[in-house]
Amino acid sequence: MTRKSPLTFYEFFAGGGMARLGLGENWRCLFANDFDPLKAATYRANFSDAAEHFHQGDVWALTPANLPGAADLAWASSPCQDFSLAGNRAGLAGGRSSAFFGFWRLIEGLAADGRAPRVLVIENVGGLLTSHGGRDFTALCGALAAQGYRFGALEIDAVHFTPQSRPRVFVVAVRDGAAPQGASEFHTRAVKAAHERLPDALKACWIWWPLRAPEQRNIDLAALLEPDSDCRWRSAAQTRALLEMMDTRNRAKVEALVSVGGRHAGAVFRRMRAGAQRAEVRFDGVAGCLRTPRGGSSRQLLLIVDEGKTKSRWLMAREGARLMGLSDDYRLPNAQSPGLHVIGDGVVVPVVRHLAQHLLEPLLLAPIQTMAAE
Repeated sequence: MTRKSPLTFYEFFAGGGMARLGLGENWRCLFANDFDPLKAATYRANFSDAAEHFHQGDVWALTPANLPGAADLAWASSPCQDFSLAGNRAGLAGGRSSAFFGFWRLIEGLAADGRAPRVLVIENVGGLLTSHGGRDFTALCGALAAQGYRFGALEIDAVHFTPQSRPRVFVVAVRDGAAPQGASEFHTRAVKAAHERLPDALKACWIWWPLRAPEQRNIDLAALLEPDSDCRWRSAAQTRALLEMMDTRNRAKVEALVSVGGRHAGAVFRRMRAGAQRAEVRFDGVAGCLRTPRGGSSRQLLLIVDEGKTKSRWLMAREGARLMGLSDDYRLPNAQSPGLHVIGDGVVVPVVRHLAQHLLEPLLLAPIQTMAAE
């Protein structure tokens, strides 16, 4: 950091404050909001200064006058269900994702006041790039360009940071000044295709952000699980029923580990395949993408193969929090389903930290030329 005062930010659709935790101590939150009472309560439980800046309510009810000062960054993780492959693909016109326009109306108002944040981050699921044949992403880019922002997208899978497969798109936009350009492994095929679909006028505003790759992850799913003695296990009959839901390929994975011996932890989802519910298991040390209990794929199960015997249980909220990069002193709701609800809609903390450290902070504070050489 090159200035004594911290960088400042607004956080919209803040949930339990995971983006704030990822930004870290170099940043000060001027304003945060969320509509969901459970998430709002979780935010307040984890941040002692929440009374000073947290607003619970609909983003459409806010005006620029509610937002103090002039923040360096505005972060928005708007509801993703309408972009998700598990949702109805309604796009930006969808009831939930239309909340984005409530946020965008505030950015336009801040710009009219001369207080537009220099940098924006818009985080969402991969469907943002392809919804309605890419027209929604084009509309987003057009809105950014109309307010003088240049922009680019990164698709980052949390599996680089925690043992959870969770790809998310981060659109990073800057309003003034030079910006670095360079290669990154986070310029995925989907990002490149989305860029290619843009009209030439928007391509001219595009930035290929040169975000470096993280160090190799050195922890797996098993390391984040609670001790067996502290867990509530499903019955033997329920575990047999789970195995019977597997197709030949998935059942063979389990049988191979039973034969090998030792202890192995696998993550299981139940999905609809060809009109029938199937169980799919992975034993690669990685959990599937965490979801809220209400939507998308069903709640995640764990299948443990231990010295030739199998047993199963539900993934616990605290374990899910660890998969999101949250420390054990993060305060979750008391019950499992509310805890999973909060974390399932969140952003992975170390992903945000990596983005802040290697892109956002240098962009706002350091000479631009130093960034491309990282």
